Amino acid sequence: MLLMSTLSVTNIFVTASRPYHHANLRKTLLAAAVALIGEVGPQAFTLREVARRAGVSHNAPYRHFPSKDELLLAVAAEGFERLTALMEKTLSAGRSPLERLELCGCGYVDFALRWPNHLLVMFELPIACRQRAQKELAIGNNAFAILLNCVTAAQQNGDLPAGDPLPLAWTAWAMVHGIAKLAISGSLPLDAQSTIDFTRNSARAIFGGRSGKNLSKC
Repeated sequence: MLLMSTLSVTNIFVTASRPYHHANLRKTLLAAAVALIGEVGPQAFTLREVARRAGVSHNAPYRHFPSKDELLLAVAAEGFERLTALMEKTLSAGRSPLERLELCGCGYVDFALRWPNHLLVMFELPIACRQRAQKELAIGNNAFAILLNCVTAAQQNGDLPAGDPLPLAWTAWAMVHGIAKLAISGSLPLDAQSTIDFTRNSARAIFGGRSGKNLSKC
């Protein structure tokens, strides 16, 4: 009877612990890594410290991430997925191509305000890490493709000058990324909503007067 009771307790413990070790460990490690990155940056954190903060053994992270770089890549991928989803959701409220372009940029900055530590990792990966990040780069390209599509649609509608859309998309990206970096570093004396409003007004200032219909010919 005692043996059966002991086995039953053991089985309950193992069954209860399995979801943590197999299903939730990766999520727990990602959350711990993101929090640590916010304190020490993407270069200085260690897997051992991530494990300590996650409350697991120092070997546990290696079940999902063979190295520190692999964990960084996972954080970056998670960030790009969230960025893409938020940009798509935000621009969907636009009633015209140009308005959707403005809102696309607002979604970018909104993402940075919500998940600043992800943004740091996404654009500050070590060079060696980026060189083998094919999957993560593809996910990042999805976000840029949304922006590029907004620019192309605005061109087709006559809201932006015709031609190669890439320079216009790079301009938009540089603008919103700059605002995002200034905002998360505390360099902009604005609250979250004011930062979003500033982003939209900046987009209007840059692109609002660039209609192909309004440009004089040289």
